[in-house]
Amino acid sequence: MSFDLHDPQLDADEAAPVPPEQMVMQAQAAAGFLKALSHEGRLMILCHLSNGERSVTELESLLASRQAAVSQQLARLRQEGLVSARREGKTIWYSIADPKVSRAMVLLYDMFCRP
Repeated sequence: MSFDLHDPQLDADEAAPVPPEQMVMQAQAAAGFLKALSHEGRLMILCHLSNGERSVTELESLLASRQAAVSQQLARLRQEGLVSARREGKTIWYSIADPKVSRAMVLLYDMFCRP
């Protein structure tokens, strides 16, 4: 199987070949990104955050999961820079912080969830 990675919508600068040394670094970054996404609970959190900001309590309810489990996965996502948190009184609100996450979630939705 072969496929063309060239996107005709990219301009000439973006379509330039990546030097092998830089490709290794980019592959490592991509692998780290995919590892952060490679957990069902984290994917479900990101799916819900794709629809907008959510509190920990809302995520617990949506995921039918314990607060400790949700908080653990949110901590990993926060550590990776994929989500951000803000405090409002006693409530902590989470949102997607990295635009790559939004792009990935759209792709995953198209591949696995679209009817």
